[in-house]
Amino acid sequence: MARVALEIPKVGLVMENARLVRWLKNVGDVVTQGEPLLELETEKSVVEIESTDSGRLVDILLQVDQEVRVGDRIAWLENDAQGMAVGHDPAAAHGPAATHGAGGVGRIKSSPVARRLASEHAVDLARIAGTGPHGRVQLIDVQREIEARSATLAPPDLQPLSSMRRALARSMTLSNATVPQFTVERAVDWTAVRAQRAKLPAELSAGETRPSVNDFLLQAIARALIRFPELNATFWGYANLPDAGVVPAKGAHIGLVVAVESGLLVPVFHGVEQLGLVELARQRRDIVERALKGKLKREELEGATFSLSNLGAQGPDRFNAIINPPQSAILAVGRQRDCVVALSGDIHVRPMSQLTLTVDHRIADGRLASDFLACLVEILEGDTWRLN
Repeated sequence: MARVALEIPKVGLVMENARLVRWLKNVGDVVTQGEPLLELETEKSVVEIESTDSGRLVDILLQVDQEVRVGDRIAWLENDAQGMAVGHDPAAAHGPAATHGAGGVGRIKSSPVARRLASEHAVDLARIAGTGPHGRVQLIDVQREIEARSATLAPPDLQPLSSMRRALARSMTLSNATVPQFTVERAVDWTAVRAQRAKLPAELSAGETRPSVNDFLLQAIARALIRFPELNATFWGYANLPDAGVVPAKGAHIGLVVAVESGLLVPVFHGVEQLGLVELARQRRDIVERALKGKLKREELEGATFSLSNLGAQGPDRFNAIINPPQSAILAVGRQRDCVVALSGDIHVRPMSQLTLTVDHRIADGRLASDFLACLVEILEGDTWRLN
């Protein structure tokens, strides 16, 4: 029989610490690869962690309520797979040089942005244990070192960040430091959407949720992404390395920014191009309610290529949103307000708002972003909507 070690995987983009809520299996149970093994409470939600291998659970290494980090060993399985040594430790195969390199700082494996930040703050990379592939020092590793160093100098009245706020801070710092971002803007007239929403009550069955403006936006964004597949993608790797590239998505997977008590969550709607307004409204109500309660599933926080941020009727006239890496773009929607506009030589008062699209310049250029936004506005101002 071979013994296989199970470790804590990364959940979402910025997970650092988590708390073990409960085991879903007991010692002696047979576990199948992909089967839920335990529940973790992360900065964002309580998520189920699936087993990465199959076998009999022979040893549990972590207890309920224990704090854990990505990569922590959590359990041992026994299986009859061939060619697997007992007690095999994948990390050991790389040896010490994989983590720190040999010799001086110049030979330490590290990302360019990590080296730049380390240089700016006089951080010795040789003292940092990298969490990237083969011990590569990443931006987040340098950020942790800076935070640990500055903690000793913190003022006595410092208010510590919550886990979620700390995760957001790291994610947005990563976005600003590594993603070249630009914005394009365009006004949209909501007359057609308002007219369509006014007709919906007569077309909906009893108990169905009335689609909101966000549901119209999600459907419109999905249609535009299918027409502009270059933006329906994520960026992979480091731009200065030969293996960097763009990963196209199959289907439109869109994140919706949701404000919760301690920060922001971005649950993901998968395959939006296949959903009508009624189904979108049902899913949106369910996901937002569970987001507010911290009950989202792991897969509902991953896989988006594009995000939507709408601050609603009490929001600003316009604002810029920051991309959530590795997504291609994010759309910020200003509040609707009556504006005087000229149409066909006449003066009219129309409900208008400003759309601001922030785009990863590594994935798309200004012309493509401008054309995408024009297409999106055309859809929103039209009268072709899929109800079911």
